[in-house]
Amino acid sequence: MPASHHTARFEDLVESHADDLFRFGCWLTGDREVAQDLVQETMIRAWRSIDQLRDAGAVKPWLLTTLRRENARRFERKRFDLVDIEDHQVTDSDQVDAETRILHSQIRVEVDQLPKKYAEPLRLQAYLGCSIAEITERLGISRSAAMTRVHRARQHLKNRLSAERRIPELLPA
Repeated sequence: MPASHHTARFEDLVESHADDLFRFGCWLTGDREVAQDLVQETMIRAWRSIDQLRDAGAVKPWLLTTLRRENARRFERKRFDLVDIEDHQVTDSDQVDAETRILHSQIRVEVDQLPKKYAEPLRLQAYLGCSIAEITERLGISRSAAMTRVHRARQHLKNRLSAERRIPELLPA
């Protein structure tokens, strides 16, 4: 395939999904800088493999899977440095960041426990920024069904998190 055609195909199929990849990376890692790195690594892999993509309609799931695998690779090759706890001072911002990460982790666990028919539309809206119209198209459900499922999923999460005395205002109804 000529280089110009390769470049054009890459731009048409992949670059339009960069924002969705970044949002997914932020959700996955809780760190904007790491998410940016993951998006770059995903784009490099996509550039190298774009000619192997047969179905242009499958590009977004393909990219999201690639990003998820890139994130997993980070931990395969990472060696964690041990630090003496007495040498480390915790600041208020560290505490807030840690609490936010814990809350996001707890929310992910709760979303994973939702029935699939509620979890899927919520993930599409909250993590990937899809509109109700996009959700209806992707899942093949009516607009009212999409709105109801997202609302019920949020309500379930709010009830679960409130019951466990976590921060309920994070999930407005």
